Amino acid sequence: MKKLFTILTITGLLFLGTVQNSYAAIATVAQEAEAVAETADTRTFHQILKQYFIDGTPIFMGFVLITLILGLAIAIERIIYLNMATTNTDKFMANIEEALSSGGVEAAKEVARNTKGPVASIFYQGLDRMDEGVEQAEKSIVSYGGVQMGLLEKNVSWLSLFIALAPMLGFMGTVIGMIGAFEAIANAGDISPAVVAVGIKVALLTTVFGLVVAIILQIFYNYIISKIDSIVNNMENSSISLVDLLIRHKK
Repeated sequence: MKKLFTILTITGLLFLGTVQNSYAAIATVAQEAEAVAETADTRTFHQILKQYFIDGTPIFMGFVLITLILGLAIAIERIIYLNMATTNTDKFMANIEEALSSGGVEAAKEVARNTKGPVASIFYQGLDRMDEGVEQAEKSIVSYGGVQMGLLEKNVSWLSLFIALAPMLGFMGTVIGMIGAFEAIANAGDISPAVVAVGIKVALLTTVFGLVVAIILQIFYNYIISKIDSIVNNMENSSISLVDLLIRHKK
């Protein structure tokens, strides 16, 4: 009986010691977590981005930033222009048809003159050549449609250039950063992480920033292209409707 009591006592003491050690370990982990939280990075996103920009070397990061600024400037200008060039073609066609019926070609030209957008400009050119015949008016519509399409696509090729250029500049920074890393290894005669860390960090940062810029500009580019396609389709449909309207009016 005494042996059993002794065993139970020893077991209880061991259990209590284990619990105390567990509590002590938990307390230590909690203290370490609090210390980490106190020393955590409290910088804002702007400050972190600025630090990454500096770490990636301002030379290469500056070129990538220039492509972003120029690309965004072109994208914003194109979006504003294309939104202003968008016309309610159904309402415009109804106004042109009504003007032709009530006041003739001159009244329709006045409606086209007072309406903004490439569709109205094409209509004005076709109506202006109406006195030379429907065929001549149709040729004028087709020719001026090509001119308006060129205006819609103005500077879009530059935007596609910046999309291709941004990751290329990033990859160039990557290559030069790796060259710097290997040069540091050669100078130090050691392959420790501390020796190559700076060069590899520059390489990765320039690549990331170049890809981010390309992604941002690609989104704007796709939106602009879809907007141009929509306006061009409206131009073509409206031109066909105008030719039919002119033929009916001529009869």
